[in-house]
Amino acid sequence: MGAGYAGLAAAVTLARRGVQVTVFESGPVAGGRARRVITAGRALDNGQHILIGAYTALLGMMREVGADPDKLLLRIPLELRYAGGFRLRTPKLPAPLHLVAGLATASGLPMLERFGAVRFMGAIKRRNYLVDEEMTVAELLEAHRQRGAIARYLWEPLCVSALNTLPHQASANAFLAVLRDSLAGNRAASELLIPRVDLTALFPEPAAAWLAARGSEVRTGSPVRNLDALRGEYDRVIVAVGPHHLEPLLPGLASGYTYQPIYTIYLKYPPGVKLPLAMLGLSQGVVQWAFDRGQLEGEAGLIACVISAQGDHQQLTSRELAETCHRELASALRALPSTLGELPRPEWTQVIAEKRATVTCVPGLARFGPETWLPHVYLAGDYTDPEYPPTLEAAVLSGIRAAGRI
Repeated sequence: MGAGYAGLAAAVTLARRGVQVTVFESGPVAGGRARRVITAGRALDNGQHILIGAYTALLGMMREVGADPDKLLLRIPLELRYAGGFRLRTPKLPAPLHLVAGLATASGLPMLERFGAVRFMGAIKRRNYLVDEEMTVAELLEAHRQRGAIARYLWEPLCVSALNTLPHQASANAFLAVLRDSLAGNRAASELLIPRVDLTALFPEPAAAWLAARGSEVRTGSPVRNLDALRGEYDRVIVAVGPHHLEPLLPGLASGYTYQPIYTIYLKYPPGVKLPLAMLGLSQGVVQWAFDRGQLEGEAGLIACVISAQGDHQQLTSRELAETCHRELASALRALPSTLGELPRPEWTQVIAEKRATVTCVPGLARFGPETWLPHVYLAGDYTDPEYPPTLEAAVLSGIRAAGRI
């Protein structure tokens, strides 16, 4: 039960083998913590997600249900550009030359830091991308002298984006798992994949339609209060809900978790407002990334500002947060060559706060599942992956694993 990415991946895996499946979802739409929301009559995402080419399980699952990644995702070479002047773009070269060349030609990065980053990647490869289980990302970076611009513009933002946890809290091993499969993988693995459709249309809706065509069913608006009734009616049960919803179903299992938020602030400007590229980094305030939804989904002038992990921004009201994002975006655009002029006031704003977007990805994070103490009851969810941080890829992998037990 649970029609997020984990639950639907489990359902598709089972239905592929001829098993009839019923998926119970408490919300009005599928997607879980990566879904479409309707607010003030507008269809928006509850958060702006970035995928990478290394997400092979998710991409394969999308193809399985007829959701063509080539049409639904904007695929671009790894390119990180900040309003402050930093820019890294990997050319079309075989790995690892693409990363070496990208670092060599990056702007806003001292030469010593470029060489240091290459040495860092070599050092962690020799350690098989594993360090002491209790090490944090901040400790890892300090141990390898990854300071200054390379930490500020590359390693720390990558940590916050992938783990949704600040470097001084985040698990170094979970971070290294991401580096291993992205920057240290083949060139395609490090490419950025940005959704061109909302997160429910990206995979959950095609999956639900695929399941229905095979005699299975996704029931939205159908909360499950306890497992007793389901265990009496169904041969096997997969619990694929957020960890903060586990208590009435599997008491005590997630009691040790803490959570991290993701705030997405939508600013709707006149259609002429356009970012220099679909994804722009900001480094002078609370906003980390700004996405031009006009370039992604065709709604010209709509900018999504993203703030991952905990911080002082949580103390601001929605009005204050929207005003802060507008001010920081205006300042960033003034620093870039542009014919736009001064950024006009937004026509409307909308703040969506997913306050328990992910578990805090700390060292030694308890990983449960797929088995539970109840016979024929299994667990799936992004927080159950034995090595990955809580991402959409981890969610899909967990669903596949839970289905495999059945």
